[in-house]
Amino acid sequence: MELKQLLFLSLGTTFFGIGVAGAVLPLLPITPFILVSVFCFGRSSKKAEMWISNNRYFGSYIENYKNKKGVPLNIKLKSIIFLWIMLISSSVILSNQIYLIILLAIVGIAVTAHIMLLKSTIDKFQSLVNSS
Repeated sequence: MELKQLLFLSLGTTFFGIGVAGAVLPLLPITPFILVSVFCFGRSSKKAEMWISNNRYFGSYIENYKNKKGVPLNIKLKSIIFLWIMLISSSVILSNQIYLIILLAIVGIAVTAHIMLLKSTIDKFQSLVNSS
């Protein structure tokens, strides 16, 4: 493996790890890190690129981005609910640090706005409701 491929493989692995951490940490977004990791894997290892693209947890993020479909509404709602649960939990822990609580609130509002501004796709539940 040449140096350029090794560098991109290392970056892809690093960004993938950060994306996975973003699944449990409220201030780290998942999608940008996963998309950067796919780009890096695409430059280094087709096997790694196929693995992440077919991953049961992250594959839909990548597919929706590549096809410009948007994000299913139920995923947007779950993301926002999880974000605010984590932010409120963090605020309780940091209850004597008012500037951090304000910072968390600002980040939460910004991330919520970003998620809401993403294009939505109609999920199975919505199509069933709309057809009846």
